[in-house]
Amino acid sequence: MKPETVKAKKRLGQHFLTDLSIAQAIADALPPHTRRVLEVGPGMGVLTRFLLQHPEWEVHAVELDEESVRYLHRHFPELQDRLHAMDFLKADLPVLLPAPFAVIGNFPYNISSQILFRILDHKDLIPDVVGMFQKEVAVRIASGPGNKDYGILSVLLQAFYDIEYLFTVSEQVFDPPPKVKSAVIRLRRNSRSSLPCDEALWKRVVKTAFNQRRKTLHNSLKSFAFPESVQADPIFRKRPEALSVEDFVWLTQQVMDEKPESW
Repeated sequence: MKPETVKAKKRLGQHFLTDLSIAQAIADALPPHTRRVLEVGPGMGVLTRFLLQHPEWEVHAVELDEESVRYLHRHFPELQDRLHAMDFLKADLPVLLPAPFAVIGNFPYNISSQILFRILDHKDLIPDVVGMFQKEVAVRIASGPGNKDYGILSVLLQAFYDIEYLFTVSEQVFDPPPKVKSAVIRLRRNSRSSLPCDEALWKRVVKTAFNQRRKTLHNSLKSFAFPESVQADPIFRKRPEALSVEDFVWLTQQVMDEKPESW
């Protein structure tokens, strides 16, 4: 008899991991102090089985695909009411899991950035993240200042998380195989509780700078009002990839009291 499977759905960006050793390595990347885990998009549970091998972990999963939800209920009855049929991007996370929890998963590549932005929105609830991403995205997230891959996601995430690039994953260990290589990274919440500036404004400064990343800040940040004395600072002759999180904080602090009328 042909084993039961779930059909991968292109619209959901599903590529099911088939290599058990990689699934084991992803699960093992969670820190030993983990108590609660939320798996995003478990599919057919190749990673779920290794998470459930830790009786000390309270394992939850969110899955949007109805076929996968039915499969998981049949094959992982121990999840019981901890399998949530919902969209992670729309879930009320503090209601779903009011205590701190780690996030893990083979994230759908078409929404991986959105998943990270949701994690950032709940950074005080999510101390640890281990995830599979398209390799290009993983490299970008983990890259530091001065690197050509350093960008918006790098700055926003590195402000609140320490990031490690763990390992690269071949296309051939998925069904169906994606057209790109993948990579697993780990995020661990750092000690920064908040930024010493308006965080919404800081995000806007970062995004505006990188939206014209080939230009110097003098040109890319023209929409912001800086005092003339500040505009003389050498930092304005740099491009955004040369700036650290702290540099962007400093820039934001300079515009907080002088905003264009259009804001």
